[in-house]
Amino acid sequence: AIGDQLTCVFVDTGLLRKDEAKQVTTLFREHYNIPLIHVDASKEFLGALAGQSDPETKRKTIGRVFIEIFDREANKIEGAEFLAQGTLYPDVIESVSSSSGKAHVIKSHHNVGGLPDYMQLKLVEPLRELFKDEVRELGRELGLPEVFVGRHPFPGPGLAIRIPGEVTRERCDVLRKADAIYLEEIRNAGLYDAIWQAFAVLLPVKTVGVMGDGRTYDNVCALRAVTSTDGMTADIYPFDAQFLSRVATRIINEVKGINRVVYDYTSKPPGTIEWE
Repeated sequence: AIGDQLTCVFVDTGLLRKDEAKQVTTLFREHYNIPLIHVDASKEFLGALAGQSDPETKRKTIGRVFIEIFDREANKIEGAEFLAQGTLYPDVIESVSSSSGKAHVIKSHHNVGGLPDYMQLKLVEPLRELFKDEVRELGRELGLPEVFVGRHPFPGPGLAIRIPGEVTRERCDVLRKADAIYLEEIRNAGLYDAIWQAFAVLLPVKTVGVMGDGRTYDNVCALRAVTSTDGMTADIYPFDAQFLSRVATRIINEVKGINRVVYDYTSKPPGTIEWE
């Protein structure tokens, strides 16, 4: 709609999935020819998260650092007046308590609630009142490729909310490997488009295991997959036992640091889709 007046700022938090930064930069620079500023801010985010384990504190820390870095980059762009964000309606509902006081804030989304006073940009949120299925319809109407439109949702705080407890670079690397195997097996089975969202979670729990003749004492990995239309409610995806067994075996054999895999059977409600 605004053509070459758009500059995209991609803040790489260090909390993305395997090879995701490369995929994003390739998509924008080679396929769409849209000006893209790629900022590797992984050290800043992981530094700010050191010692933090409370879910809301982690979300708010990531939101604060994200805005600081974005503001720093935006100030380098001459004549920038507006900040466009892809805020969706479920983010708004979960972040804002009702006026009656009966509905609680479920979890904070750093793209909800406006911008800090020190930022000079005006906020534009064209998708704020749409659900994800409506956004996908819009994307198809605009002619975006299906591989882009059909991508599973990914939270702003990234892997930080899929690592309950403290987030470290090492734990992110372990989770990235497990998650990549899981999604690869889902694609190989032809199930990716039948699932709303699928991901691995690295738990702050260690269990005893056996590898060959040796004893292990390593982390537990949980797998999550749900079906939904709007993200407000969700049902678990009913994988067959053979599929889950295959994924678990691959993760344990290929990812150093994990020796047990479990599957999350919780619908939404009572659970949220993400773990934090």
